[in-house]
Amino acid sequence: MSSQLPPSAKLDERFAAVQYWPVDADQAGQRIDNYLVARLKGVPRTHVYKLLRKGEVRVNKGRIRADYRLCAGDVVRLPPLKVATKAPPKQLSQGLGRQLEGAVLYEDDGMLVVNKPPGLAVHGGSGVSLGLIEALRQLRPQARYLELVHRLDRDTSGCIMIAKKRSYLRHLQQALREKSAGSDTITKVYQALVVGRWPARALEVKAPLLKLEQSDGRERIVKVHPEGKRSLTRFNVLREFREFTLVEARPMTGRTHQIRVHAQYKGCPLLGDEKYGDDAVNASMRSRGAKRLFLHASALGFRLPGEGGWVTVEAPLSADLQAVVESLAQEEG
Repeated sequence: MSSQLPPSAKLDERFAAVQYWPVDADQAGQRIDNYLVARLKGVPRTHVYKLLRKGEVRVNKGRIRADYRLCAGDVVRLPPLKVATKAPPKQLSQGLGRQLEGAVLYEDDGMLVVNKPPGLAVHGGSGVSLGLIEALRQLRPQARYLELVHRLDRDTSGCIMIAKKRSYLRHLQQALREKSAGSDTITKVYQALVVGRWPARALEVKAPLLKLEQSDGRERIVKVHPEGKRSLTRFNVLREFREFTLVEARPMTGRTHQIRVHAQYKGCPLLGDEKYGDDAVNASMRSRGAKRLFLHASALGFRLPGEGGWVTVEAPLSADLQAVVESLAQEEG
């Protein structure tokens, strides 16, 4: 792997010698390729598969295929690797640390739900030096395992799930997959302020969504299209204003930008939506405090693994969005 590194690259000494990794019950059932990719940060996926193909990674002293599923008690042997060190993540500020500590809405042995602040990406990368998951790992250095269960857009605030055990990650992500197929295994509730009066007959929007890549290969855009995936969002009007409507949105399937595109499809784009919204309205409302996408993950409902019961977690509308609502209410007297 040394041929892939620039001459000036510093090597990560953690991988300089042979390593033996015992597999515990929480890691059992995971494919060996995914296990290695998760642990070998900075190593290209193609190199991981090359190591497996050449038999350099062994499990219980034997060669394995990339689709081998680990068992509790297995021992993974990793050969010495030449891996460039990654730049350390930005240090968590005391202010953000205190904010996140106070944002924990629910926690047990296997997971936590955080009220994500607006403007904080869920993970680092693409110019973001510190995301929510990196911040939580710094905040809780004793935690052996912290992984995002799902994602929220950077500007979206509210409830987000983080797994503290791999068994919980598997359980919750399976529930999300079943939800996308139409099962009510997890409930997600959002609040959004849309431009215009929400149509009275549009309390259920069924419109297939197709994800497209823009010409730059990076920007994603979603459109209602007959060749798209089946998508369903249920809407409920919470409060009406002269030019806006505060709605509750329940995505019954889990498609990218689903609420935003379904609202646009009904002629009522979300306030502050720079991709699917009304630019003129967005610009006029910035001076009144509407400086981001008005979308908030207000509640989550989920079932705990095993014999665990149903849990409902709620996050109040964030202060900046509440201020916009109050401003509209005062204007109308």
